[in-house]
Amino acid sequence: MHINYWQTFRQDGLGRAGLGLLALVVGLALFAPLLAAHEPAEYAGPPLAPPSREHWLGTNDVGQDVWSRLLYGARTSLVVGGGVAALAGAFSLIIGSSTALLGGLYDRCWMRAVDVMLVIPPVIVVMLAAAYLRPNLGLLVVLLSILIWPGGARIIRAQTLSLQARMPVVAARAYGAGRWHLLTRHILPDLGPILVAVMIQDARRAVFMEAGLSFLGVADPSLLSWGKMMQRAMAFTYLDTWKWWLVPTGLALSVTVMGLSFVGSALEAVLDPRLRAARPKDGKAKT
Repeated sequence: MHINYWQTFRQDGLGRAGLGLLALVVGLALFAPLLAAHEPAEYAGPPLAPPSREHWLGTNDVGQDVWSRLLYGARTSLVVGGGVAALAGAFSLIIGSSTALLGGLYDRCWMRAVDVMLVIPPVIVVMLAAAYLRPNLGLLVVLLSILIWPGGARIIRAQTLSLQARMPVVAARAYGAGRWHLLTRHILPDLGPILVAVMIQDARRAVFMEAGLSFLGVADPSLLSWGKMMQRAMAFTYLDTWKWWLVPTGLALSVTVMGLSFVGSALEAVLDPRLRAARPKDGKAKT
């Protein structure tokens, strides 16, 4: 029996809240040119000016409008999150489904490689790469995707093995269906919901890691990032600038990560029959 995942997800209050937070961040990023009164890199007024009618969140240490930079910084976070989710999700789907279908030596080799990659600290790898390569947005997306996909591949592999044991797949194999037919007609359609959940979690990790790397000064210094904004604001915490420079930037990052976390949690409840039975329509767990 197929489940209407979207209908179940819409009944989850946590999922609706997550979608609302993500819609807010995406809307601010898309309409940044209309909502921002100044270009993010231009001189907009006296340095470290407090919030005013012209500068809603004041200015930073070089006179740039903090509100404008906050809006355009959302684009960086969303591009990194979306890019890593798509690329890492593709890696996870290809490796996870193929190892489950082919098995044998191919499966054992890839799973041992996945085990090794899961214990490698991503931050250390990115820092080493930044020391030898010129940091840029594309390189960051590729590196994070390579380091994040193994966890999703294990989940996809386990789900593919479970799907292979179901009656429609067994019947199709008995009638002579090949692996490609089984994958495209019977397995991939049912992998869709869990793949979306994996991509949401990958995006959450990527957004948080990008901000952390920018805060540490590892990412491209010319890239407008919330992490970089917080790093520069930390140098002026002895002034009142933290009220309009540091806190709003931290809240924007928190809202984005919370939105992705809420959506991922709701999807997990939808996909897991035990959690789905334990969670009522209002999204609160039963006591």
